[in-house]
Amino acid sequence: MRLNALIVEDEYLAREELTYLIEKYSTINIVAAFDDGLDAFKFLQSNKVDIVFLDINIPSIDGMLLARNIAQFLHKPQIVFTTADKEHAVEAFELEAVDYLLKPLNELRVMGLLTKLQTRAQEQVLPQPTTNIRSNSINLIQNNRIHVTAISDICCAIANEKVTHVYTAEGCFVAPITISELMQRLPSSDFFRCHRSYCININNVKEIIPWVNSTYMIKLTNVEQHIPVSRSNLKAFRILMQL
Repeated sequence: MRLNALIVEDEYLAREELTYLIEKYSTINIVAAFDDGLDAFKFLQSNKVDIVFLDINIPSIDGMLLARNIAQFLHKPQIVFTTADKEHAVEAFELEAVDYLLKPLNELRVMGLLTKLQTRAQEQVLPQPTTNIRSNSINLIQNNRIHVTAISDICCAIANEKVTHVYTAEGCFVAPITISELMQRLPSSDFFRCHRSYCININNVKEIIPWVNSTYMIKLTNVEQHIPVSRSNLKAFRILMQL
């Protein structure tokens, strides 16, 4: 599967460098390049791409605003931010960006990202195995050690940029994936994403506390902190918990 990409970058040299690296280290097809956010947005309204390499400080519509608009598309391309500023990293990963490349670009860093993008695309087109050997467990990291953890032992998970903090009765672990990727591995019958940054094991709900704006805070068994329910997930939560 050959991926199509769009570059949105207002600095000519940076745009040329990124183009060169993509063409050198991947088979990704660059279908267009723009130096203006509004022009890129208009293009995306009528053209589908798989990846958008997006600078943050661009004219007309800045990269963050453009990314929020892209997130509303039915066909959502993957976003890779390219910027000289570190300050937007948290916001970028809240938008579930694939990566956040700092300028000046590091050639090895870009090469690794391109490999990841193509590998992910290839995995999506390969036939899925009929059996799932890891359906009951997941690998989590703590103190530089990998812990094979039963999925049923997970109490909740909290997004933290491009990794996810996972809580069990044994403490806090790290899953080196986004919370959206983690949710794909968890059974929907037991796990609920109550907020953009939180998901819970509904079997561990100990207390439901009424909160501001008619929302709730959730107290879980074996987890000290309270977990919020966002307004956008409130109706589904009420139905799930029969409130």
